[in-house]
Amino acid sequence: MKKAIRLLSLGVLITLFIVSCVPTRRWKASEAALAAARADSARLAQQVVQHENTIGQLRQQIGDLNKKIDDLTNQSGLTQNQLNQSKEQIAEQRRRLAQLQALMDQQKRAIQDIRKKMSDALVGFNSKDLTVSIKNGKVYVSLSENLLFPSGSATVNPKGKEALGKLAEVLNTNPDITVDIEGHTDSVPIRGRYQDNWALSVARSTAIVRILTADYQVDPIRVVASGHSQYDPVQTNSTPEGRALNRRTEIILSPKLDELYKLLESGPDGSDTN
Repeated sequence: MKKAIRLLSLGVLITLFIVSCVPTRRWKASEAALAAARADSARLAQQVVQHENTIGQLRQQIGDLNKKIDDLTNQSGLTQNQLNQSKEQIAEQRRRLAQLQALMDQQKRAIQDIRKKMSDALVGFNSKDLTVSIKNGKVYVSLSENLLFPSGSATVNPKGKEALGKLAEVLNTNPDITVDIEGHTDSVPIRGRYQDNWALSVARSTAIVRILTADYQVDPIRVVASGHSQYDPVQTNSTPEGRALNRRTEIILSPKLDELYKLLESGPDGSDTN
């Protein structure tokens, strides 16, 4: 009996031991599973943070790229406007160049026409005493001292008055021609009535002005007189032949250049630059 009781007690203890071991293993397993779940959750949270940072960086890059696109678009528009303005300026410059070239061609034709008219009017005079040429875009009628004046005098002789009359006929039928009259001498000092060659050269040019305006009714507003003394020679003053050529009066003719000057003085848009 005692043996049976002892065996029964041992069985009960074994059963209780077995029963108590099962919850402990489950608890430990559950705890391990919970720890693993917590570790996974922490890893996922870290990955979420990393992804959020990456998304923030990408958004910043996208914003920067959009700003660059806007800047490039604005710059492209500005460049296009500048290009359009440059094209307009080039077109305007070409227009003004064509207009200027047309006026210059017109002036050139006018100069050639004046030269022909003067040559035709003065054809009967000796070529040694009177020449008609084009220089610096103007017509030069050069009259020698021998044709116009006695030596050392500013009184025009009859042959000279005849030549001036022919010249005046052309001037009066072409009122747009301006007239500059220049007196020139050689380098030999003057003696007698005039103080020096300056005075003689001026006296000769003004004598011709008086004949053109008083005797032949050339408009005085068109005429300018000046003297250059010996300081604008066409030949050397060291020979008699050279000095004879230097003693001359030049009547310089040119068409009015008002339109040409107006165009040159205007700005690129045609406005006055003064």
